[in-house]
Amino acid sequence: MSNLHQPTDPPDPGTPTGEPSAADRAAGTDLLATGRTAGTAVARTPVDRVPDGAAVAVTGPDDEDGAGQSTPVGRLAATVERLRREVQAAQAEADGRALVELAKGILVERLHCGPAQAARQLAELTEQAGVTPLEFAVEVINQASRDRLSEVTTAFLATTAHRVDTTEVGHDSLAVRLRTAESGALAADDAQAVADSLLEHALTPLGAEAVAIWALDADGSLTLAGSAGFSTAEAGRWRYVPPGVATVARRGLGERTGQWISCLSETGLPSIGRHHHPDGGRVALPAGTGGRIHGVLEIVWPTPLEPQPPQIVRQVEALAELCAHTLETYVPRRPDGDTRPGVLPAVAELMDLADGLHDPALVLVPHLDADGELVDFRIHHVNRRFLDPAGRPRGVVSGALLLEAYPMAAGDSELFGQVERVYATGEPFRAHRMRLTALVDDVPLAAVADVNISRHGGCVLLIWRIEDETARLASLLQHAQRLGRIGGFEENVLTGEITWNGQLYSLYGKPAVGGPVPLEQLPAHAHPDDAVAIGRFLRTLLHHRRPASTAFRLQRPDGVTRHIRVVAEPVLDSDGRLFVVRGAYQDISAHHWTEVALAATRDQLAHTEQQASERNRLTLQLQHAIMPPAQAPLEAPGLRVAVRYRPAETQNLVGGDWYDAVVLPSRLVLLCVGDVAGHGIEAATSMVVLRNALRGLAVTGAGPAQLLSWLNMVAHHLNGAVTATAVCGLYDPEVRTLRWARAGHLPPVLVRDGEATPLPLVKGLLLGAVPEATYEEHEVQLAVDDTLLMYTDGLIERRDRSVEESLAQLLTAASTVPPTLDQQLDRLLTYSKSDTDDDTCIVGVRVD
Repeated sequence: MSNLHQPTDPPDPGTPTGEPSAADRAAGTDLLATGRTAGTAVARTPVDRVPDGAAVAVTGPDDEDGAGQSTPVGRLAATVERLRREVQAAQAEADGRALVELAKGILVERLHCGPAQAARQLAELTEQAGVTPLEFAVEVINQASRDRLSEVTTAFLATTAHRVDTTEVGHDSLAVRLRTAESGALAADDAQAVADSLLEHALTPLGAEAVAIWALDADGSLTLAGSAGFSTAEAGRWRYVPPGVATVARRGLGERTGQWISCLSETGLPSIGRHHHPDGGRVALPAGTGGRIHGVLEIVWPTPLEPQPPQIVRQVEALAELCAHTLETYVPRRPDGDTRPGVLPAVAELMDLADGLHDPALVLVPHLDADGELVDFRIHHVNRRFLDPAGRPRGVVSGALLLEAYPMAAGDSELFGQVERVYATGEPFRAHRMRLTALVDDVPLAAVADVNISRHGGCVLLIWRIEDETARLASLLQHAQRLGRIGGFEENVLTGEITWNGQLYSLYGKPAVGGPVPLEQLPAHAHPDDAVAIGRFLRTLLHHRRPASTAFRLQRPDGVTRHIRVVAEPVLDSDGRLFVVRGAYQDISAHHWTEVALAATRDQLAHTEQQASERNRLTLQLQHAIMPPAQAPLEAPGLRVAVRYRPAETQNLVGGDWYDAVVLPSRLVLLCVGDVAGHGIEAATSMVVLRNALRGLAVTGAGPAQLLSWLNMVAHHLNGAVTATAVCGLYDPEVRTLRWARAGHLPPVLVRDGEATPLPLVKGLLLGAVPEATYEEHEVQLAVDDTLLMYTDGLIERRDRSVEESLAQLLTAASTVPPTLDQQLDRLLTYSKSDTDDDTCIVGVRVD
């Protein structure tokens, strides 16, 4: 593209034709230094490379065998391909020429020279930098503009400068294609040309395959202003998106950073080209300038989109800003073919509209800083009904900036943020009971108001209705009547005029057009059985002129019967004559049925309590009859036996703990304790069965293991699948030996010479678990003054400790041996640390 440098341009007649001054040479040296720096850091990628596109399959004139030109169709295709390449080359040359001419203009301004001298200076600097004229022209533009495009290029160069393959990255092509896209966008007369330029120069190198530019209309609809990479039919189907339809572009309006979608099919959102690239990536960025969004830039990738580096994100954001400049003047075309004006009502028309409103209204215009960024809104006009929350006059507020007049608008109420969002997107905002705060002499004054914000052209209309005390109390009364299902009425007995509120019509189940019901006709709408009560109510109210109330069953037109309470009072005139009756109806159906249910529940609870009390009484009687808390000492030669039974503290927890100590016909002593699972009458009766069964089986002369095996069969075949634990022992007084076995129970404790130790833990399954079970038997030799303790878990069990820890505490307490066996058992019960509120059995044996 050396033809872009034209050193033979005629000099500007108005510019001196000498050599540049010393200052000019200094400025040129600076640009040269910049150009050399860029030239050493960037790769040299030709910018006039034209992709072949779909024409690569057509036989061209350069084929070696020339077969493609042997037919008229082949020659025609070759000619079309050659002309297409020439047109694309001409377009690229025109875009490059525009950038070179812009760089010349910058040199004219910086060096204070003519166009010819600027062209020569640009050629010399380009030659010294070792880059193409187009690349150096773009570098001059970036150095002079310092805009978003130059920032993107600089960031990209800084990020990739450390890579080894820098020459393959194409830094110069990034700057050139961004400036080329900008030049094409600014020179384009419509959004379609902008879309073509963006896709060709900036997006195709990023891997994108299509682009759509959406224009945002005032009603929130989206119009396809331009597209590239889509078929004509697909673009036609998506030419208009009505307001409220959720699409990828619509989602892009809601976020400042837009929507970066890795895979379109995962979102389920419809969008243009969805069927052609269902799994491709999408990017939708808002296109806005000066704080206002004019549309959306949507970019399509054919494959899933990976997370992009920050420099690529900033590049795409810069392209969205380019689209915004075109969309500012875009006139959306409606589906019916009509066009609407691009500029909505002017400020003067909006002021007239605000003055016609019955609520306070403010007309806001955007206030931009020197860089064109939105920083505030100026209160251009307030209408005649304007009411300031702080009580300030209209003249103080009108003309001020919004954040100056209401600095708290940027606080918790987020009023300023909502105004900013409405101005940017055009979507109206409404809020009920928003808190407004104004500062007057550094004192915050708050008010509650209903707020409505809408955009009209380039202005924003802010309407608020401040809630006064009367309106607030009326609203509270209305909500109280609704929640309490109360309807009020007033009846003039002289004129017959009756006033009902809306809630009373709802209670009666009739429309308001049907008119209210007079008090004298109340019996016709009530259940016939309530006629006497209603008659007494009317006589007291109308004839005796005293306040009255009654309850009745209202029969509504829809067939529903409601329980209603009516309360009314007479209003007398100055002569003591009745002229107005006012009162209220209340729906007490829920209360009535609740009372009925409560009464039935109370009766049922009383009956249940009586049954439970009687059941517990019988259970206690049964238990105490079989196992009294204290039992007379057992007469056995050479053996002292004592038993203790402590019932549960709570009577309804009567358990199944049991014990037995009896001298058998064989002169052996049967010692046993057990615990039936559960509480109540079932546990008590099961305990009686097992205790009596064991006593009867013991007379057979069988050993403890065999006795427990038979007892297991009894427990298993009892009704209700009873399970229990037990320990059974047979003591022989002649040889002082104890044979014992256990069925899931804690082992006995032997106290000898002031030391308590548990007997070995022999094997034995709990009773009733399986039909047949075998139990292990153990024998221990006792000596004089030895004490043997059998007990149930109610003596040691705790919720917060393990059985081993509780057993260790029992062994410590049992090591202290009082003079008598009874004192030792009482001491164990006294110092028991069990917290399960379960009943407890202890059998103590001391050898004489």
